[in-house]
Order: sequence, then C-alpha cells, then structure tokens
Amino acid sequence: MPPLEPLSTRVISPRFLSEAERITIADLASQGLGPTAIAELMGRSPSTISRELRRNLHPSGQYRPFHAHAAAASRRRRVRTTKLEADTELHAFVSDKLQQKWSPQQISRALRLAHPHDPGRRISTESIYLALYRPGVGLMTAPSPLRTGRDQRRAHCRQVRSRRRFAQPMISIHERGFDPTDRGEPGHWEGDLIVGPHHRSAIGTLVERQTRYVKLLHLASQDSLTLCASLAAALGPLPAGLRNSLTWDQGTEMARHLELTRDTGIRVYFCDAASPWQRGSNENTNGLLRQYFPKSTDLSQHSAGDLARVEAELNQRPRRILEDRTPAELFKALLASQNHPPPLR
Repeated sequence: MPPLEPLSTRVISPRFLSEAERITIADLASQGLGPTAIAELMGRSPSTISRELRRNLHPSGQYRPFHAHAAAASRRRRVRTTKLEADTELHAFVSDKLQQKWSPQQISRALRLAHPHDPGRRISTESIYLALYRPGVGLMTAPSPLRTGRDQRRAHCRQVRSRRRFAQPMISIHERGFDPTDRGEPGHWEGDLIVGPHHRSAIGTLVERQTRYVKLLHLASQDSLTLCASLAAALGPLPAGLRNSLTWDQGTEMARHLELTRDTGIRVYFCDAASPWQRGSNENTNGLLRQYFPKSTDLSQHSAGDLARVEAELNQRPRRILEDRTPAELFKALLASQNHPPPLR
C-alpha cells in the first residue's frame, strides 16, 4: 500500500481557506461552536465561515474538510462563460464601441438607455473591464484597457510658488470670478498643448467647460505668435457670449496673451504653477486624446483633416457627466441660442 500523501498546507491566496483551515473548522464545529465563535478563534470573517459551512457540506449533511476542500477547488477550476462570450451580438456592439474609443462606462450606459427593460441586453462597466483583461474574449488588443494608459490616478502635487514667466502681466485664475466647479455660464474655455517627443511638435487643445466641446488646433510650431493666431482663428468667430474666458497654464507659448485678448475680446487667466487640476476638463480631454496621439508620436505628421476627424469623434461621444448627451449636440444648442450657425466640424 503506497504511503499517504502529506497534508497540503499550500495557500493559494489569503482570500481562500486552506485545507488545514478546513480541518480546524470541522474540529471546532464538532465541538458545537457556531460560525461567529469559529471565525473569532481563526481570525476569519464570520461570513466566510458561515458560507463555507453552507456551501461545502457533504451529501450526508455533515461538514467533511477534505470533501469541502475538493469541492471548493473544483469550483475555482470551472471555466465560466461570460455574457460577452455567449452573446455574439452584444460582443460585436461592445467591440465596435471600444474601437471607436468609447469607455466601458459609456458603453454600459448606452446599453442601459437602449434596453431599459431587458437586463439580458445590458452589461456592467466592470464586466467590460474584466473582459478586456481576460485573454480569449477577443474584445481588443491594447497596452491598457484604461484610456489614460495608467492603472491609477496620479496624485495632485504640491502647489509651487508662481514665478513670472514672461513680460506681459498674467491674470491669476483666482481673479476669474467663479468657482472651478461652477459651469453654469457657457463660453469659458480651458486650453493646453499636447506635445510630441522632445517637444518638437504639438497640438493645441481647447475645451468649453459647460458642454465639454473640444476644438483641436493644427500648429506649424509652438511659438506664441503661431499659437495665439490659431486661438484667435478658432475662438474669434464665436458669438461674444461663447468667448468669455480662456484658462491656460503658465507655458511660455502664451506670452502674447494680451494680443489674443485684444483680437478676440476673450480674457486669459493663468493657473498656479504645477496645478493642472485647475484645468480639469482640459486635462481629462488631453488624456482621451492620447488614445489617438500616443506620447511617442511625432504630432507634426497629423494633418488638419486628421485633427478634424478626431475632434468630431470626441464631440459625438455621449458623456455621463452630460446625462448621456454629446458635447456636439449641447454646443450646437448653445450656438442656436446665440443666433449663430453651427460649426462646420
């Protein structure tokens, strides 16, 4: 007769009960202790012990540790078919929207709006993320399912004392006259540059705070003269009610901001140094744009037409913050309220 194998003490994960722990549970339960008392002695949650005694009973109605351990291991090995794997139509819809750079949250909310009374035609945000991580589902291949390419949000850094960056006096964001969370009045914009490798190429980005409407600026260079001329061309034709202010960081590309104000009437405010969250809408948009223009990309290779296509795609995405409406439809309504024709793009 072959010798008995030694008792398995390998712990797969602290989340899972080991075989030795199940033997302890059986011993304590046989002494008449309940789940709460067993949990206290073992340093486990009472719900864990209660669930173990309920789910892994032997057919005889008794708790047998070796049978319980085998049953739990069998459930872990079982391959579960996800809703996306089982439903080809749902899989195709989710995959198509991901290719259009929709976020899992936007996809989930769109399905909920389209099928309010049919849970079978919906899928949660978390399920889409799990499918992106899971090999074999075939949703999409990407370095990271997150559109930012990062797993965690970056922490805000400490405020750095502002220094004078250029000759023309700056107007501080603290003189803007409204709270950063106040989006009640339209026509307030946030702007920035996204830059290519070695700062040799750049694209200008503008976001209207109320509607999150995006404008992209094709720049031949990053100097202040080029940027301010491009900003004037983008903002100047708008009605006065939609060019109330522009908030920028303290980059030297805005050295001619007073000339921009003179040409367009839009007042330029500057954030505190190293405080990108003071332009929250613009920072979020720049993160979305990195889907189209990765940091290693030479941005000069993208034509004005390329930027127009990306701009249109972003503005036609539904946003949860806008109650699932799109920036394009809200900005069009703003223009109509100002008796102004809609933008060509």
